[in-house]
Amino acid sequence: MSGMTFETQRAALADVVAIPVTPFAADGSVDTGAHRALLRRLLDGGISTLTPNGNTGEFYALSPEERRLVAEITVAEAGDRAAVLAGVGHDLPTAIASARHARDLGAGMVMVHQPVHPYVSAAGWVDYHRAIAEAVPGLGVVPYVRDGRLPGTRLAELADHCPNVIGVKYAVPDAARFAAFARDAGLDRFVWVAGLAEPYAPCYFSAGATGFTSGLVNVAPAVSRAMREALRSGDHPAAMKVWERIRRFEELRAADGGANNVTVVKEALASLGLCRRDVRPPGRPLPEDERAEVAAIVAGWSV
Repeated sequence: MSGMTFETQRAALADVVAIPVTPFAADGSVDTGAHRALLRRLLDGGISTLTPNGNTGEFYALSPEERRLVAEITVAEAGDRAAVLAGVGHDLPTAIASARHARDLGAGMVMVHQPVHPYVSAAGWVDYHRAIAEAVPGLGVVPYVRDGRLPGTRLAELADHCPNVIGVKYAVPDAARFAAFARDAGLDRFVWVAGLAEPYAPCYFSAGATGFTSGLVNVAPAVSRAMREALRSGDHPAAMKVWERIRRFEELRAADGGANNVTVVKEALASLGLCRRDVRPPGRPLPEDERAEVAAIVAGWSV
């Protein structure tokens, strides 16, 4: 969606932020036809913020060429129907090149993946994000925070240097820590996106989040929209009814430290005939008994 201002980008983050899967063909390559069809299904389902190259898209299992391809397809399909928040990361030159590629395609925002280096200092975290944000000053920048040790004051420091840091995808599974982090950084300074999706959205909204990410939305856009509407209206009981509907699905995704996070989503899509179930290592397909359970859950959502 071209021509977005930082304010319209902030509004796009205060919503269901979809993390599309990357479907693979039988030969292991990216299935571009299925990918386009799944993106159109999200758009037709009322989803207006897309994150290509997110973790549900198997970001770390894609080659540099595939990551560029995924971004290109997403921007092309989104057109003027959706905002694109492109995932970038890895080493700093690669992240900057990816951000500039997203900018040149017409994406309005980039999400910076949590650095996976084993030795991350808080000051170094600021330096990493500052270099990316300064390389694309016209793009909205959204750090993806997965490290509970990072203090909120470091985010405020980053934004002091880079006014294009407009939102935060917070994915530490601790609502109290999130509440403190957001207030230390500046609650009203950023758009706070609950980065652990629908299971955590109700408690994170109560602490200041106004958007949430979703992998489940690939399967059932209407379910994610129902959660969004309940949270926007402050109807906590309605939000928890949605939570109860999706609970088992999300428990399967979260099992074994999230080992099947993407696998369960792709299995659900396969049960609907929308793409193959294939995931790349270190992911693995589900065993048969869990495949049947996923299919039954998804079938129940259509009732």
